[in-house]
Amino acid sequence: MTVQLIEKPNLSDKTNVIDEQRLTLPSHYSWQQFLDLEMWLADTAGLRITYLDGNIELMTLGETHEGIKSILGFLLEVYFVEKGIRFFPVGSATRRDETKDVSFEPDESYYLGTKKSHPDLAIEIIITSGNINKLEKYRRFNIPEVWFWQNNQLSLYYQQESGYVQIYRSEFLPDLDVNLLLKCLQMPDILEARLELLKGISQSE
Repeated sequence: MTVQLIEKPNLSDKTNVIDEQRLTLPSHYSWQQFLDLEMWLADTAGLRITYLDGNIELMTLGETHEGIKSILGFLLEVYFVEKGIRFFPVGSATRRDETKDVSFEPDESYYLGTKKSHPDLAIEIIITSGNINKLEKYRRFNIPEVWFWQNNQLSLYYQQESGYVQIYRSEFLPDLDVNLLLKCLQMPDILEARLELLKGISQSE
């Protein structure tokens, strides 16, 4: 593996705000080559590495990406608490299995009700599109419900026997108004967004 040909991102200037960028590396890589590359890039802050079937994607975590992820997670947890839903947030904990030929990190993930082998819900923020099959990596860990945020929209998918199908209301959170959640996510003040969400929850009961 010619890792020496890959230039490490320069994050030494702390005054710069790094935008999200995705790069799918050419060629096919073994699991060991992936681990070697991951170790080589270990000291590069703000870099995420995804591996699927020999394909490697590098992504820098930009400020916009991290802001949307954090606020969406905050609002969702406000909803959980207000509705009395027991949850266990595990954030971007790495899902990795050599036998499944996959390693990745969701942006947010949750066990709902009780802890299980894998989270019930995973969320991914997409600022720039990549080439790796996004749903396939979740399927290999049997994560039932996956949300993708992109261009101020939420796309929800639920796993069935035939694979993931797009849904328009969460199977785990059927009372959640997705449009209200998106509206709150786009509000400039996070405190006002929280109040708007609580107001919507109260009016729906």
